[in-house]
Amino acid sequence: MSHPSTGPRRSEGVADRILGIDYGDRRIGLAVSDGLALTAQPVGVVTTRADGGHLKELADVCQEREVGRVVVGMPRNMNGSLGERAKVTLEFVEALRATVDVPVETWDERLTTVQAERSLRARGLTRAKRRARRDTVSAQLILQGYLDAKY
Repeated sequence: MSHPSTGPRRSEGVADRILGIDYGDRRIGLAVSDGLALTAQPVGVVTTRADGGHLKELADVCQEREVGRVVVGMPRNMNGSLGERAKVTLEFVEALRATVDVPVETWDERLTTVQAERSLRARGLTRAKRRARRDTVSAQLILQGYLDAKY
């Protein structure tokens, strides 16, 4: 049962976390909420694999981190419509739903990559370090936007 003031909770009183995902062709950025669904922290990247092994890895992350919901960034066009990238993401979402035992929903991710890049540049990171962290920071921004809107 979800409580807006305290975030998602499981019946035994242990907080469920929310996993935020920035899906890409090569890398999948991950962020997870705290137990009260107040803040999102970047947790890493899963490499996308042709054999679908990344789906099992994501299911393992959900179990290890006590995730009760997954939020995947949906790349919309600036006018709100869904383009080619969104279609690929929806296919991933359907495959993920078939793999994990928790609800999976999408969240508008417009401009999160730009925002992540600006944030990383402001920290003075080199291009290589920015590239390495961009996916997790994007996932963090997606999840934080979701948390701010829902809780």
